[in-house]
Amino acid sequence: MLLAHKIELNCNNKEATYFAKASGVARQAYNWALNEWQKEYESGGRPSETALRRKLNSIKREQFPWMLEVTKNAPQMAIIQLGQAFKNFFAKQADYPRFRKKWIDDRFTLTNDQFSVNDSRIRIPHLGWVRMRESLRFIGKIISATISRVAHKWFVSVTVDTSVNPMPTTSENQAVVGVDLGVSDFATLSTGEVIRGPKPYKKLLSRVKRLSKGLSRKQKGSKNRNKAKLLLSRLHYRIANIRRNAIHQLTHHLVKRYNVIVIEDLHVKGMMKNHRLSRSLADMGFAECRRQLTYKTAINDKKLIVANRWFASSKICSHCGYQLETLLLSERQWLCPDCHTMHHRDVNAAKNLEKLAVSSTVTACGTSSSGAAAIAAVSYGVMKQEFNAKSV
Repeated sequence: MLLAHKIELNCNNKEATYFAKASGVARQAYNWALNEWQKEYESGGRPSETALRRKLNSIKREQFPWMLEVTKNAPQMAIIQLGQAFKNFFAKQADYPRFRKKWIDDRFTLTNDQFSVNDSRIRIPHLGWVRMRESLRFIGKIISATISRVAHKWFVSVTVDTSVNPMPTTSENQAVVGVDLGVSDFATLSTGEVIRGPKPYKKLLSRVKRLSKGLSRKQKGSKNRNKAKLLLSRLHYRIANIRRNAIHQLTHHLVKRYNVIVIEDLHVKGMMKNHRLSRSLADMGFAECRRQLTYKTAINDKKLIVANRWFASSKICSHCGYQLETLLLSERQWLCPDCHTMHHRDVNAAKNLEKLAVSSTVTACGTSSSGAAAIAAVSYGVMKQEFNAKSV
C-alpha cells in the first residue's frame, strides 16, 4: 500500500531560497507545457507530455538557463503531472488543468533516485542534507517526495510502498456505529455520544477580518503587502491545523473502537450554495473527514459504508420505521405520530445509519435484501470495493 508521510523541514535561508527557486522552475515548466498543449491542440495536433518534455530539454539551455540551477526533476515531474491532470480530465475525474500561481502552488517533486533519507535528514540534489522535524514513520520502498510550502513553512511528503499492521478493535460489542455529521455538533454517534467541533474559523474570524482588511490596504508589489500576506497565510494555516487535528482525533477514535462505520454521502457542493450555512459547513471539513475514514478503514482492515445521499435518515423513526413527509432544519426534535417516541434529530439519524448496516445484507450487485435504503459504497480492507446499490 502506498502511504505518504508529510514532515516539516527545518531549513535555513539558503535552503528555503533553493526550495522557492525549484518551485518556481516547476511552476514555469508546468505553465509553459500547458500553454504549448493548448496551442498544439488548437492547431489540430495530438499533444503528449513525453513530447513536451523532450521539447523543453532541447530549448531550456537557450531560453530557460536558470532551470539548470536546480534539480532536473523539478521541470520534468511538473510536465508529467500535467499529463496526469489531462488524463484525469478526459476520464471526467477532475476539472480542466489550470495555470499554477506563485505563493499558492509552490511545490516540486523528486523521484526516488534523486534523493535519500537518513534518519531525520533528507538529501536534496544540488543542495545536500536538509534536517527534518522527525524521522520517516514508514518502512518500505520509497517512491517519491514532494516538497511544498504552506504559509511560512516548507514540508516534504515522502511516499512509501509499505505494509501496515491493522489496528485492533478495543470493544467487540460495539462493532457497528452510525455517524451523523452536522453543523451545530460535528458528529453524533448512534451510541448517543456527541462530538463538538472546534469551529476554528468562527473563533478566529475577527482576526481574519482584521488581517484581510490590512492586506487590502497595502500597495500591490510592496514589501509591507508581502508581510501582511504572510501574516494572513499563517493564520489560515493555524485554522487548518486545528480543524485537521480535530478530524484526526475523531476518525482515529472511530476506527479504533468499531469494525463497521456508516456515514452519509453528503452533497457538500450543493449544501455550500446556502449562504447562511456555507461558512459553518466549510469550518467542519466534511470532505476531509470522509477522506480520512476511507484510508484509515482500509489500512486497519475495517469497513466503511456510505449511505445514499437520498436516504432520509433524519425523517425515519428509528423505533418503528415511520417516515415523516417534511422535517425542517430548525426542528431539532420531533415526535413520531405512530409510536409516540420523541427523537433527537441527529441521534435518530445516527441510529438509522447503524440499522442500515446491521439489518441490510449487501450482495455483490449492491442491492439490499431487506428492502432498506441504498448503500452507495463499501470499503473493506486494503482493497476498496464500490457498490452501486438501489432501493427495492
